[in-house]
Amino acid sequence: MSLKPFQTLDAVAVPIAQPNLDTDQILPARYLQKPRSNNFGEYLFRDLRFRKDSSEDPEFVLNKPAYRNGQIIVAERNFGCGSSREHAVWALYDYGFRAVIAPSFGDIFSSNALKNGLLPIVLPEAIVSEMLAAVQAAPGSRIKVDLAEQTIVAPAGAVHSFDIDPFAKHCLLNGLDELDYTLSLLEHVAEFEQRLDRAQS
Repeated sequence: MSLKPFQTLDAVAVPIAQPNLDTDQILPARYLQKPRSNNFGEYLFRDLRFRKDSSEDPEFVLNKPAYRNGQIIVAERNFGCGSSREHAVWALYDYGFRAVIAPSFGDIFSSNALKNGLLPIVLPEAIVSEMLAAVQAAPGSRIKVDLAEQTIVAPAGAVHSFDIDPFAKHCLLNGLDELDYTLSLLEHVAEFEQRLDRAQS
């Protein structure tokens, strides 16, 4: 599946005020055998979004009208902890999320996110708490992300900078996964091989 380039994003922010939200809550284990061609967004937070009778739980944040089209999550610390399933990132991406802002992430989740078109943004806990309060108080609040500049604009207008690995940034800006990046270098590899052949002949 090709990734969408991530350059700038101005989107509704969804508050998820639960620390240590693990990958099994993001995507229950029973969906792990599904093929990647499926829309994993259908399974996102399945046991939190829906009741046992498969009806929506109106209390869950994604079922509230103001947040249904959100593309940015503002989360508590240690988002995406637990097992190393890449499928949790697929579910977030397929649902439509492009960025998650939190004080910290599960290490493997963060790595998987960067490889699959989802931008994990780490900011100080006090700043994230302030954002969470803002988007909870005013549902539909928007946050702006500029990946090239590595900045976000909070709902109240404050600008915050964030760090990202340069290689991951390049891939996200250009919509490349690791295979796409490798394929983009084939011309350079061929030129190197030709130079090497000439030097050895």
